[in-house]
Amino acid sequence: MSKGLSYVLVTPYTIGKSRTGGVLSRLLSRTDLELVGAQIFLPDKKFADDYAGSLRARAPSNQLMLLSDYAEKHFAPSGGRAHRTLLLLFQGENPCDQLLNICGHIYTKHVEVDALSGETIRDTYSDLIFSDANQEEVRYFEPAVFTPRSQEEANRDLLMFANYTENLENIVQNIEYPDPSKIERTLVIIKPDNWKRSSSRPGAIIDMFSRTGLRIIGIKVHRFSLAEALDFYGPVEAILKEKLAPNFGQRALELLEKEFQFKISRDLSELLGASFGTECAKDQFHQIVEFMSGKRPGFFTAEEIQKPGNVKCMILVYEGENAVNKIRDVLGSTDPNKAADGTVRREFGSNVMVNTAHASDSAESFEREQKIVRINHNSLASIVKENVMQ
Repeated sequence: MSKGLSYVLVTPYTIGKSRTGGVLSRLLSRTDLELVGAQIFLPDKKFADDYAGSLRARAPSNQLMLLSDYAEKHFAPSGGRAHRTLLLLFQGENPCDQLLNICGHIYTKHVEVDALSGETIRDTYSDLIFSDANQEEVRYFEPAVFTPRSQEEANRDLLMFANYTENLENIVQNIEYPDPSKIERTLVIIKPDNWKRSSSRPGAIIDMFSRTGLRIIGIKVHRFSLAEALDFYGPVEAILKEKLAPNFGQRALELLEKEFQFKISRDLSELLGASFGTECAKDQFHQIVEFMSGKRPGFFTAEEIQKPGNVKCMILVYEGENAVNKIRDVLGSTDPNKAADGTVRREFGSNVMVNTAHASDSAESFEREQKIVRINHNSLASIVKENVMQ
């Protein structure tokens, strides 16, 4: 069976309540679909009207009317401000059925609190409150997420989304701060080790970062090219050589002295550090690059090193006061074994290299890093247009 594309649209309310991580955890851990795209954008009134109209054009039902009315009102700007909405793109077999099962249906009748199970996303995060006992007038409705019921609906919506988002910047700005000089941005990478299998880890990591109170203003699924990985981690190579080369040289010296039963001269000892030790440190750097891009530095053409790598990650941009330090406090020490309890790396990291996530260590680092990963470029629209028949 051929693979299809479908989507989950996370509502502004769900994002504003920092429930993004919880929603993503459900979607990733309870389907065998691959997350191939993600983008935060600011819908305008035309988008809200068009999407609502698309929903109304489908089979008329109470559920779809509730959804279309909600889309028209809550995706559109209000109070002079557009609202953050998150589009998640999934690929696999029967994506619409899988996502609908996890998102859940909208309740059409009152359900007692003790009868709720929390099994689906809407069980957990949505609300449907009626004004009267006869359940004829809805007083409050929050669906948490939107997802299509069929592949035909998915294709139609996705093409509309792609046409709308393809020329948008990937970083959104919809709020004015009282003192902009206090506001920082920082870049977070949820590394490839979190994406090897269906897991709630990426969502759980985002959920842990939500405790900072910072706002997510940019997100994308990314595959580092070899060139990007070499550039991104380039400053680490010199540090590794400085810190590790003498240690590797000393270990080599001790093994040689033990094997051949004689004392090596100081000159040769220094030579071991400068030669063998440096090569070992360089190998450590190459391991980092391979871990992030899926490609080990070697003999590649100029074209090959620019192509997206074989492993994926998720890149997010957070914004707010003291953003760099707040994120790094939750992230934890580079070495997961030395990280404080309750930090991301302590919970999910394995070792110094496979330490689950990266975060900018300064405002200057953010500026450098966001350029390398082309944070304002998102491939979601092109993925849709490459895979959906127009």
